[in-house]
Amino acid sequence: MYYSKPLVVDLDGTLIRADILVEGMLGQFKKSKTALFELPFWLFMGKTVLKAKLARHVELDIASLPYNKKLITFLEQERKNNRHIVLATASHRFYADQIASHLGIFDRVIATDGNINLSSNAKRDRLVAEFGHKGFDYMGNSREDLAVWSSADKAYLVDPDPGVSKLAEKNGNVERIIISRTNLLHAFFRSLRPYQWLKNLLIFIPLLAAHQVMNGLLFFQALFAFIFFCATASSGYLVNDLLDLENDRYHHRKKNRPLASGDLPIHIGLLTAPILFIAAFVFSLVFLSWHFTIALTLYYVLSLAYSHFLKGLMGIDTIVLAFLYTLRIIAGSYACGLVPTFWILAFSMFIFLSLAMVKRYSELFDVRSKGETSRTKGRGYFPSDIEIIANLGISSGYLSVLVLALYIQDSRTLLMYKTHELIWLACPILLFWISRVWMIANRGEMDDDPVLFAIKDKVSLMTGALFAFVFVLAMIV
Repeated sequence: MYYSKPLVVDLDGTLIRADILVEGMLGQFKKSKTALFELPFWLFMGKTVLKAKLARHVELDIASLPYNKKLITFLEQERKNNRHIVLATASHRFYADQIASHLGIFDRVIATDGNINLSSNAKRDRLVAEFGHKGFDYMGNSREDLAVWSSADKAYLVDPDPGVSKLAEKNGNVERIIISRTNLLHAFFRSLRPYQWLKNLLIFIPLLAAHQVMNGLLFFQALFAFIFFCATASSGYLVNDLLDLENDRYHHRKKNRPLASGDLPIHIGLLTAPILFIAAFVFSLVFLSWHFTIALTLYYVLSLAYSHFLKGLMGIDTIVLAFLYTLRIIAGSYACGLVPTFWILAFSMFIFLSLAMVKRYSELFDVRSKGETSRTKGRGYFPSDIEIIANLGISSGYLSVLVLALYIQDSRTLLMYKTHELIWLACPILLFWISRVWMIANRGEMDDDPVLFAIKDKVSLMTGALFAFVFVLAMIV
């Protein structure tokens, strides 16, 4: 089959499920400590200047970009049919040429490389000058492509932005609509990682420990705190995903995350992350105490710091991770106007330090099973450290049992429980669970996150229910 008219393909949002300009800005933000000042200044000088500066300073991993595989399959078939295919993009030529070379399916590249930003009307005028009015077919996805479609012979819509399809159809030349993305709302919800919100149930621990769970006012204060922590945590996950795009795209599991895979446009993540935290911060000041807001902010700052450099510091990483869990309990106390007790802080710090050690142990177990001996990438540990980590983690877990045993004889405990001696039954239950967790980790069967493992594991859930039942029994018997 012979086609007399070339097929012109847009890049951002069409050929790739990403935006080269945004990818470059994120790359510069990671690379330069002064990016926060450089990027606005470059943008002020003009979009073409910004793109040229990024092309000069940021080297993108072209192979890892989230390409639209469904579209590429279509283009490869068109090329087999002797179709002349052109890549036309507002992105800088430096990146466009690399992408064209990587894919090997384009006969020509037209891109931004001078003083004109090749988008919308400018792209249309360039293509009309090259091929004539109605002398080409065009593939695009956004409102900026409407002007180009108006001068194209046939319009191909690829994962069109909301409302674009109806506007494009007014030209009467829509040949085909290609959809490759999953449901956008579903992708957005997945990007928030709602399964991680289960960790924030720790906020209710102070309320339970104080036997105030039936207090309606305090319960709703704890519920608000839970919601604000979920929003803050999701904001942090989005920030981490945005800054780790290239690494995630090479990871066997993380490459399927909405932002890394392109299922969720990056600009949505960039907008959502600050909105979630700012909303949580403001509403926490309105509905809860400023002590809670400080704890919430500290959690946000520490969690971001942990994700980007603290997790690579031996010893500090596990202590910070344990503190982040404990901080949820402290925040729950502040939200309800309660004072976090010595016992609950000591217990949580030791138990969560043990679980943090389990997390590192599991990571090192996987590394050692592959026969590697060098330091783990992004971590401060060698595979040879695994035995020491196990010793530290098991010891820390058993110390939490000791704290629980000492709590039984506290004067306040005698007043809060009718039969405080029954709490002794909780000690062997906790000993069993800690021992089991470490045995599972030693067999290489532990998930990356032991807290999520505990929430999903049936035996852990039954053990937790039995543990709670002992305390209820001590209250009423």
